[in-house]
Amino acid sequence: MNFTAFLSYVILTAITPGPNNIMSMSNASRYGFRRSLPFNFGVFAGFIAVMSASALFSSLLYNVMPSVKPFMLCIGAAYILWLAWTVWRDAPHGEGERQVNTNTFLSGMTLQFVNVKVILYCITTMSSFILPHYHGLPVIAAFVVFLAFVGFACTLCWAVFGALFEILFKRYSRPVNAVMALLLVYCAVSMLLEI
Repeated sequence: MNFTAFLSYVILTAITPGPNNIMSMSNASRYGFRRSLPFNFGVFAGFIAVMSASALFSSLLYNVMPSVKPFMLCIGAAYILWLAWTVWRDAPHGEGERQVNTNTFLSGMTLQFVNVKVILYCITTMSSFILPHYHGLPVIAAFVVFLAFVGFACTLCWAVFGALFEILFKRYSRPVNAVMALLLVYCAVSMLLEI
């Protein structure tokens, strides 16, 4: 396996904006870094589950993918649009009684199962880089944990960014929420354009 190509693909895919990173930054800017950790741990757990399923069923899913892809894209886009709506209408700290909490372990974990970027990333990584060169459960499990950790580290980087700029984000919460929501809408629209 070409480790340079593998690591480049893994790091670039994990660090670029996507639903995980945008939500991580948004949660950290609203709640602070420490209180955003449940969401990030949920992302980590969900990522391990999705990556494990991709490793187990990669060849089957890879053959079925053309017929499954539009369905998954629609479900993923709908969930991401819902996240965009909740980010957009969220009030700053202390304002309003009713706030939707997207900063939970379950929210982070659930996002992985409808996040087409993660699903395609897992399938591509397994079918292109890992499974053709490595066999055996311990080795595949090590790759699953490594890839999940890289994704987790990248969401934490985005959370740190959100927490560092929390004061700025609080002061300009409406424009910041609008930008975050628009980025999530962009993710959803780009997914739908693939249909």
